[in-house]
Amino acid sequence: MKTRFLLVCLALIFSGTQGYSQLSKQEKKEWKKKAKEYARNPANLKQLSEEKQSADATVSAQKTQIAQLQTSIADKDAKIGELESQISRMRSELTTAQSDLQKLKEAPAKTGTDFSKGLFFKVQIGAFKNKDLSKYFQNNPNFGGEAAEKGEQHFTIGIFADYWAADQFKKYMREMGVKDAWIVPYKDGQRVEIKDVLESVVADKVEERKTN
Repeated sequence: MKTRFLLVCLALIFSGTQGYSQLSKQEKKEWKKKAKEYARNPANLKQLSEEKQSADATVSAQKTQIAQLQTSIADKDAKIGELESQISRMRSELTTAQSDLQKLKEAPAKTGTDFSKGLFFKVQIGAFKNKDLSKYFQNNPNFGGEAAEKGEQHFTIGIFADYWAADQFKKYMREMGVKDAWIVPYKDGQRVEIKDVLESVVADKVEERKTN
C-alpha cells in the first residue's frame, strides 16, 4: 500500500510531462521499482519534489522574461517603423527642395529676356556703405546694386518673373543666414513699392488656381 502511494506521488510530480494513466506496463513496472527505492529513502523523494518545484519556478520566470523581451522587441520594431517613416518623409522633402532649387537656378538663365519691361522681382540681401561692387554687375543680371538716398548701396541677387519663386528663394537665403533678405519688385526697370504690385500678384495666383 505504501509503495502504491509513493508511485502515485511520483506520477503527480511528473504529471507536467506525462500522465500516470498513459504509462505503459513496462513504465509502470519501472516506476514501481523506483517507488520502492524512494520508500526506503523518503529524503530522496523529498529532494526530487523540491528540485521539480525549483525547475517549475525557473521555467515560469523564464516565460516571464520571454514575454518581457517580446514586448520590448515589439516596442523597438514600432520605433524603427516610426523612424523609417520619418526618413521617408525627409527624403521626399529633400527631393522636393532639390527640385525647387534646380528650378530657381534655371529661372534667371532665360535667354533673350528683356528685364527692362514688365514686372520682375529681385531679392535684396543687404544695404552697405563704402562698398563698391559695381564691377561685378556687368554681364551678370543675377547680381545687381543701386544707390539709396542715404548713400547706401542696395545689393540684390536673382531676377524672377514669378513672385512666388522669388519668395521661395528669399526663404532659402534666410535659411543660409542672410536674415535681411527680402523681395523688391521692379516695373519696367524701375523699383516700386511691394504694396503697389502685391494685389495684382495675389489676384494672378487666385486666377491660376481657378484655371488649374
